[in-house]
Amino acid sequence: MKITSDNSDSAVLKEIGNRIAQYRLNQNKTQVALAQEAGISNRTMTRVEHGHSVQASSLVRILRALKLTGNIDRLIPEPVVSPVQQFKMRGKQRKRASSEAAKPDKESTWTWGDEE
Repeated sequence: MKITSDNSDSAVLKEIGNRIAQYRLNQNKTQVALAQEAGISNRTMTRVEHGHSVQASSLVRILRALKLTGNIDRLIPEPVVSPVQQFKMRGKQRKRASSEAAKPDKESTWTWGDEE
């Protein structure tokens, strides 16, 4: 199955589990052996392969044991900062997102509230 943005979360987790199971089998490892190598419980290994939610650190450990951590860079590539944003920040790193500024209504003007 191809993972797309149209897939549900559970479908994506199931496909990730299937792919991890296939990589494990391709390397001729049992679930128990891979779990021990990754430093996770057998139950966690089973949960991953069945498409259940697990901690991200467990997934990273499994990928490391399967020698697939290099693929994480393709999953979440390093962000590219636009030249305009680089100029505005002048070497500083952005740490917060800005919210849209509230625009005042042109039809309503501010009053003290006693002019009725």
